Formats: sequence, C-alpha cells, structure tokens
Amino acid sequence: MADWPAGVGRQVLPSTDSTMAEAARQAASLSGPTWICALQQTAARGRRGRAWANPPGNFAASLVLRLDGPPGQAALRSFVAALALRDALIAAGVPEGALALKWPNDVLLSGGKLAGILLESAGSGGRIDSLIIGIGVNLAAAPTPEQLEPGAVPPVSLKAETGIDVTPEDFLDLLAAAYDARERQFTTWGFAPIRTAWLAHAARLGETITARTARDETVGRFTDVDSDGHLVLETAKGPRRIAAADIFF
Repeated sequence: MADWPAGVGRQVLPSTDSTMAEAARQAASLSGPTWICALQQTAARGRRGRAWANPPGNFAASLVLRLDGPPGQAALRSFVAALALRDALIAAGVPEGALALKWPNDVLLSGGKLAGILLESAGSGGRIDSLIIGIGVNLAAAPTPEQLEPGAVPPVSLKAETGIDVTPEDFLDLLAAAYDARERQFTTWGFAPIRTAWLAHAARLGETITARTARDETVGRFTDVDSDGHLVLETAKGPRRIAAADIFF
C-alpha cells in the first residue's frame, strides 16, 4: 500500500456518529492535517444534511485542514479531493476509463455513483480557519434504491462492479497519499492545473444536463467549469454560471 504522507495525522475509529462531526470536534486542537476514518458511523450525513448510507466495509473519512484564506479557495478543494479519489481508485486497480467526475462532488464508476465529497468550513471575518473534507466510498456495498432521492444517479459499489476488495484502512492509505500529492499541486500552482485535470475526466461535458437548486432549475449544455469552480451551462438565454446545485442527467 501507499506510504503515509509525512506530517499528516491518521486516526481509525471503530465507530463514531459521523466523521464530519468528529472532525469538527477535534479541528481546533489539531496542529496539522489529519485524516479521521471510522469503520462504522451511526449518524452519517451527506450534502444539504441528507442521510448518508454507510454499510459495513464501506469507506468513511474526513480530512481536517488548517487554512488561512478566503472561502472561495477552500471550496476549490472539492476538485482536489475528486482528483485524489480518482487517483486512489486507479491505484487500487480500477481501470482509468471506468471513472468519471460529476460536478460538484461525486465520483462515478461505470456511470454509477461510487463516491461523494462533502466540504464544511469554519472561520470568521471572511477567512477560513479550518476545512473538513468528508469522503464516502461504496467499497463493499451500494445503498438501496429507496434510500435515494428521485432522479439521482444510481449507486454502485467497487466490489460489485470490479471485483476489487479493499479494506477501508488500506483505501485510506491510498487516498491520503493521493490527496497529499494533489494538495501540493494545488498550493504550488493554483487551481488552473487542477481545473484542467478535472475537466479531462468530467462526466457529461458537452452534453445537456439539469442543475437544480432549492429555488430553480436550469437546463443547458455543460461547457466548462470556470476559474472559481462554478459550473458553466450554455442555455437558451446564454451562458449561466452556477455556484452550487444538484446535477441530474
């Protein structure tokens, strides 16, 4: 397995309510980046407070980063994390062509949702002090259809789709090494190379998709992700940039 990155903390817990909640509790006391992985979660959650199914054998972890910068820069770590997830899955044996990245925070395997990313931050005065990147991967099993919202991308598991059997602890080692490399790329060269790499693996680029928020719905051709990480859709009324939404194909 991959070498653990220097200077990065590693915690593997038998059980916790959620790795995001545990990371938030510890964030202020951590002196450096730290991964918190749990083999069982009793109150896992995804985006917009939704429940997140976490069957035994699946991967659930949160990375705590101590930052000092504007919120926009912190939010771009979603793309960093997506690329790191792709790198880790390839290192685990997944064929490169089977993986795609779905804006803003999912990784697809053979067209189904394999993994999701959740970002939460804390700070004051327009600055971010800490960022928590939560990652869930269906290593062993996928959620059942009744656990999904209507129109969502059907979930898949790594084991069922590829036959690859990897433990959460071993996957954590692969992901930590992959994230460390992508984070160094981001902090050294900025968002531009991350954006280029992400777009090279983007799901449905050039196709018509639907972006849905709590207030409205936009249908358009997915043409780009801009320098702020916003989705760019070409609509009947011209280009539209979208900062946050759920995407449906």
